[in-house]
Amino acid sequence: MSTEARNTAPATAVEVRGARVHNLQNIDVDVPLNTLVAIAGVSGSGKSSLAIGVLYAEGSRRYIEALSTYTRRRMAQAARADVDTVRHIPAALALRQRPGVPGVRSTFGTSTELLNVIRLMFSRLASHLCPNGHRQEPTLNVAAEEPFDCPECGETVHAPGAEELAFNSGGACPRCEGIGTIREVDDAALIRDLDMSIDDGTVIPWQMFGFNVQPQIAREFGVRTDVPWRDLKDWEREIVFSGPEEKKHITVTSKKGLHDLDFTFRNARLTVTEELKRADTEKRFARVSRFLSEQVCPDCEGTRLSPAARAPRIGEIGLAEATAMTLDELVDWATDVPAGLPASMQSMARSLVDALLGMARRLLDLGLGYLALDRAGSSLSTGERQRVQLARAVRNETTGVLYVLDEPSIGLHPSNITGLQGVITDLLDEGNSVVMVDHDPLVLREADHLIEIGPGSGRDGGTVVATGTVADLDSHPASRIGPYLTGRAETLVREPAAASATFDHGRIRLRTAPIHTVHALEAEIPRQRLTVVTGVSGSGKTTLVLDSLVPALNAADKRSRPVHVRDIDADGIDRVNVVDATPIGINVRSTVATYSGVLDDLRRAYARLDSAKDAGLTAGDFSYNTGSLRCPKCEGTGEITLDVQFLPDVDIPCPDCGGRRYSPDADEYRRVSDADGQPLSLPELLAMTVAEALPHLAEMRKVHARLRALADVGLGYLTLHEATPALSGGEAQRLKLATELGKSQQHTLFVFDEPTVGLHPEDVRVLVRVFQQLLDQGGTVLVIEHDLDMIVNADWIIDLGPGGGQDGGQIIATGTPQQIADASNSVTGEYLKGHVQPNSAG
Repeated sequence: MSTEARNTAPATAVEVRGARVHNLQNIDVDVPLNTLVAIAGVSGSGKSSLAIGVLYAEGSRRYIEALSTYTRRRMAQAARADVDTVRHIPAALALRQRPGVPGVRSTFGTSTELLNVIRLMFSRLASHLCPNGHRQEPTLNVAAEEPFDCPECGETVHAPGAEELAFNSGGACPRCEGIGTIREVDDAALIRDLDMSIDDGTVIPWQMFGFNVQPQIAREFGVRTDVPWRDLKDWEREIVFSGPEEKKHITVTSKKGLHDLDFTFRNARLTVTEELKRADTEKRFARVSRFLSEQVCPDCEGTRLSPAARAPRIGEIGLAEATAMTLDELVDWATDVPAGLPASMQSMARSLVDALLGMARRLLDLGLGYLALDRAGSSLSTGERQRVQLARAVRNETTGVLYVLDEPSIGLHPSNITGLQGVITDLLDEGNSVVMVDHDPLVLREADHLIEIGPGSGRDGGTVVATGTVADLDSHPASRIGPYLTGRAETLVREPAAASATFDHGRIRLRTAPIHTVHALEAEIPRQRLTVVTGVSGSGKTTLVLDSLVPALNAADKRSRPVHVRDIDADGIDRVNVVDATPIGINVRSTVATYSGVLDDLRRAYARLDSAKDAGLTAGDFSYNTGSLRCPKCEGTGEITLDVQFLPDVDIPCPDCGGRRYSPDADEYRRVSDADGQPLSLPELLAMTVAEALPHLAEMRKVHARLRALADVGLGYLTLHEATPALSGGEAQRLKLATELGKSQQHTLFVFDEPTVGLHPEDVRVLVRVFQQLLDQGGTVLVIEHDLDMIVNADWIIDLGPGGGQDGGQIIATGTPQQIADASNSVTGEYLKGHVQPNSAG
């Protein structure tokens, strides 16, 4: 090695030159290493394009390319980023904004790997049963994995290993196979109509799955198939539901005449269970699932464990009881375990407990202490799943890795931000680099270096607006985030109702019984007002709103509402609209134009052109899905998939149409706008952003109004042909919301669950104004939220807590933002004090 090479100083920054991923406009930027770098900007500005599309994509790709071809074939790989050069990039890991939903066997305990230590504790430290059921005292023999003889009966005791206590392995309940629930056929769902006969088709599975001869076979058992179902005797119904698989000789009529054949009877339940075995696609499963009900497994009572796995005990606690504890409770219990064991075992016990506490520490710091270890992984929120990922990253004790965090503040109450900062500090202290995309000023102002992308969204973004410290951005004239970082920006964008007038338009009253960790609640929500439900993670917000209020309002009658809802009084509310952030559409054929409903009107407008009529074209020909003008290469999807053998398939814009979805023939048909006289083809129009298209469509009042609504909710930067599955959760939510603007909402309750996820503070201001439009139209708006800029704009706040899990579940304060800020027992109020205006209490 040369002297020059040895003396080269280590790189201090990742050098990105000529980045063009998505809307990035050929940018050059340096990203400091070994420090916390935050990337900020309005929604759609290009933040994630830089963080995920360039830094993570190149960091992970280059690491994987260093592996053998054999290994690479078995790994997911990112495509090469559209960038000139990226220098000094470390191996990269991304913790995404929306981690995948875990499978049915995943729990909080398995995803955090805490359960591995708990199983080891119960394998090594517990009292076990001998083959004859005699309980043995904890012994060093078990800890050393050595068999020993039972002092009572002399039988050899083989204590189970940790793997034999796993519900994903040897410890699974035989009946539910470690899932904790079982699917059973719901007999009531099998019958179409009690007043119909079997001959008329009242047994739905026989009709749906092609078993049309079953009624004839049922007659051979003596079942009357020509009378209404309700008139059948119990034994006749039992034959239909669960009769034996016996062969019967029947006569079948076909086009060729009569045929005497032997057929095996397949009862209605068996028809469903056999079809379930063949349900190898979501569509087939959906057809069968209508006949199934999911219930807690009666054998293991939902614990997922076999009797043998439930048998070992540490003190009076079994594995099932330990995993049913919240993390807070588990830590308290585990701390006392060593003292209850023989002196010879205490050293091992302390080492296991120390390992458990070390793993739990950051999860507690991140505010997840309220979660039980047996909580199903699929039931965790996106924010909870991301924090699990984050805690696990710290525990891995990597060094020299670039961690890319996509909105780590999702789902975090302001009181949990300190814990997040502690986790990031741990990553940096280990010699790693951290880049995070976020919007929360509480998080951003802790960054050592900020990169602001913008200034606007879509085509109006993609440039580096400002870089530097918080002070640098605050003093930069072009920075849109700087004033929010220092508190200079005004966050109150609507005039909340005076406290004395809050309930002038009426109220919704809800009373519930205790459920889960939530106490009995009595809540009042003012009509035609903006109400925000606040509280730390796990305090009961979701239970109050989404598990109690919404299903109670949607219930047809008292009997069909949730059993824990004691009373609901919502006079004047006829409709509940839960506007969530789930993706829109499942493939690229769903676009902004199709979802907003404007494409059909545009296709009809182009079909009315003289040039189109002369060519014999109809509106159907202008469809990019099935029309004659769609691109034949990509069949209207705008992209094609390349098979690159050893590497993953790569989706690229269609080389023939450039992603426009139409063939060149479509450009022959041009519509001239009254506003500017510019002739545009339909592909050219769809390639425009909403904001760009508006002036060209002024005379098409219906289309113009729908696009105006998209612009009003801050989506003017989206192109009309943009695929909706690619939209962020916040964009999807606002796209759904846009369809409600302009309508009377006098009797509608709108419910939003953390609508500010992914929103810049300026986007939050836009969203508050949209909520005001809904209120002006007579609607009632209810929001579950952590964002202080949203909370301060509320008319009324319902604050739950004081903590999460067992420490929460109570309404601890209600009132205006000022009243909550003044409430001595409100954690939310503590953080709200710096945001409220002195007169906001009305």
